[in-house]
Amino acid sequence: MATMTNPAEHAAPAPAQAQSWQSMVAPYQKAHLWRSVWEVANTLAPFLVCWYLTYLSLSVSYWLTLGLAVLTSGFLIRTFIILHDCGHGSFFKSQRANDWVGVITGILTMTPYFQWRHDHALHHAGAGDLDRRGVGDVWTLTVKEYHALPWKRRVFYHIYRNPFIMFIISPTVLFLVAHRFMSPNNGPRERMSVYVTNAALLAMFVGLSLLVGWQAVLLVHLPVLFISSTAGVWMFYVQHQFEDTYWEEHADWKYAAAALQGSSYYKLPKLIQWFTGNIGLHHIHHLSPKIPNYNLQRCYEDNPLLRQVTVVTFWESLRTMFLKLWDEERGVLVGFRQARRPPAG
Repeated sequence: MATMTNPAEHAAPAPAQAQSWQSMVAPYQKAHLWRSVWEVANTLAPFLVCWYLTYLSLSVSYWLTLGLAVLTSGFLIRTFIILHDCGHGSFFKSQRANDWVGVITGILTMTPYFQWRHDHALHHAGAGDLDRRGVGDVWTLTVKEYHALPWKRRVFYHIYRNPFIMFIISPTVLFLVAHRFMSPNNGPRERMSVYVTNAALLAMFVGLSLLVGWQAVLLVHLPVLFISSTAGVWMFYVQHQFEDTYWEEHADWKYAAAALQGSSYYKLPKLIQWFTGNIGLHHIHHLSPKIPNYNLQRCYEDNPLLRQVTVVTFWESLRTMFLKLWDEERGVLVGFRQARRPPAG
């Protein structure tokens, strides 16, 4: 498989550059109150309006309903991006404001905010670290680990990494079912987040069902949830699962290298970039999660170093579905057919 488009051959930052990245991103780490308020307004209000219009379309044609569900899903994705920024404490200067907005957007996206924030922080702390896999990331085995598994576990891994399971079935199950339960490593705050989110969702479903009928609620929201969750999981996947991404054992792992080499710039049309809150500039986000989504593009444009990363376009990204294992010897992600069995002993 060919390497993705790459302006600078995926080069790691030079030592002097690596030492200065903190000062480079610092000017963009400032949240602006009115910009954040405007982001909330231009996301949540259109989402609610679009949801209502999608409901009204049921009396016209379900094809129209599905078409409007796509637009509604776009605003639900933006809602999740606001939750995401709040989870990093980057959306408002006040942590209390971040948490309140995070809880509200978490309910709308069926995501227990504090539980998700905890797991996502672990993802950022260990992205690209072979010794810190397992929480908040895409399950990725090395070639050696894969061949060392018993056949039943290999079959399970094949099923997990199957594109139909990973991108069609799993996203909806994740938001609809998995987020309703606590993780083994949850503390009291994370557990309470699950309880509160579940209770709020139950109240919303009952209330909407009394107003418009439970069948209408399902006919409207299930396609919205399916489209938005599938798109969200795909975005998360492709921004780390490209051929020459970054994986190292913990002793050799470097934070800046993991951000700049292990996260792609997923270059999308401007409209889709807006709906996805600039999260395609994922290498900058991993370098500095404290940058609010509305400052990512300006940070990218102002700093040449941040343009020296792997750029993945939409059509190129489709090929990443066939990458399954990390080849330690070659330092690339490979498919099952390219995964050479290591020599015995």
